[in-house]
Amino acid sequence: MAGPLAGLRVLDLSRVLAGPWSGQTLADLGAEVIKVERPGSGDDTRGWGPPFLSDDDGKPTSESAYYLSCNRGKKSVTIDMSQPAGQDLIRRLAAQSDFLIENFKVGGLARYGLGYDDLRKVNPALIYCSITGFGQTGPYKDHAGYDLMIQGMGGLMSLTGRADGEPGGGPMKVGVAIVDIFTGLYATVAMLAALEHRRKTGEGQHVDLALLDVQVSTLANQAMNYLTTGVAPKRLGNAHPNITPYEVFATRDGHMILAVGNDGQFARFCAAAGAPELADDPRFANNLLRVRNRAVLVPLIAAMLVQRSTDEWMSTLSLVHVPCGPINTLDRVFANPQIQHREMCQNVPHPKSDALRLLKSPINYSATPVDAPRAPPLLGEQTKEVLQELLALDAEALDVLAASGVI
Repeated sequence: MAGPLAGLRVLDLSRVLAGPWSGQTLADLGAEVIKVERPGSGDDTRGWGPPFLSDDDGKPTSESAYYLSCNRGKKSVTIDMSQPAGQDLIRRLAAQSDFLIENFKVGGLARYGLGYDDLRKVNPALIYCSITGFGQTGPYKDHAGYDLMIQGMGGLMSLTGRADGEPGGGPMKVGVAIVDIFTGLYATVAMLAALEHRRKTGEGQHVDLALLDVQVSTLANQAMNYLTTGVAPKRLGNAHPNITPYEVFATRDGHMILAVGNDGQFARFCAAAGAPELADDPRFANNLLRVRNRAVLVPLIAAMLVQRSTDEWMSTLSLVHVPCGPINTLDRVFANPQIQHREMCQNVPHPKSDALRLLKSPINYSATPVDAPRAPPLLGEQTKEVLQELLALDAEALDVLAASGVI
């Protein structure tokens, strides 16, 4: 069965991660996603390796793991938009598209006659999503923005990492480009909401997304901790600012996460750990008191947990429904029976390798199953196919475009 967005077309002019992540999500949901790339080089991330996908002889190909992570299910068309003939091709493709995603600097595409005001003239129903570091307005609008610097500017690194003064203390980034990924997801949500507006009015619109806005919006409870008190939260390592005990503890043979979310769970943990008196201690009677007396409680729990192995604690605490878990390396993640049951990793045919494994979308529907993952395209793999089918260009016209370097 077709995915829920079957019949919709996306013109993806973005590169690197935030925009491509949105395009990939739309492709997962069944939309046709046409990725427009520079002839010869393509998306910057094609060269962001090692590692690269290995071919059937074990030799590295030109397909970087980074590029493969955010471009599944798309078609690649190579067009030189600096040439008027290339601009015309993109304009004609936009006329037949439902969505356009771009992450050029503010005004970057307008220089080529491909800005929102330009393309709405050829397609008033087009939903045009612009992703930049700081948005289309404001004093920083012309500045470039990258995930790491936005994690710093947007406050996330002030909350991530060990506390100042502790060994290894200081600001720390998240282990993946989380701002880009969140921005890609917000872009997807925004475009689908704009699609509903179009259904009612027949009109498209311009979606303006900024990495900095997204970073600040995802500060969530930590933002409200500040806004309600005026006190800026500080780094707590793996501890939670509003719940205790909710952090990483050493065990006899490694580490584990104990995630106690309510008073009942705390009482069950104490009983299972052989210290039921802690649940009756007036200093720890509820979460507010446990947070207030964190400095006393956490060392007591740490002294208990280090006496047994991670597996022993997992077995003991799971029986009494106390949330806990290991800290898995990725080999253990993909060996996890739950991940395997949910088929989060799948073998996918690829022109250069039979060994490609891709993640699949985490979205599951009862009536419109999400498409199985399809390999990210080779550079320009579908150029002729798309231009023939959508723009009715014949072989002679394609040869002329190729000879002049437009495609």
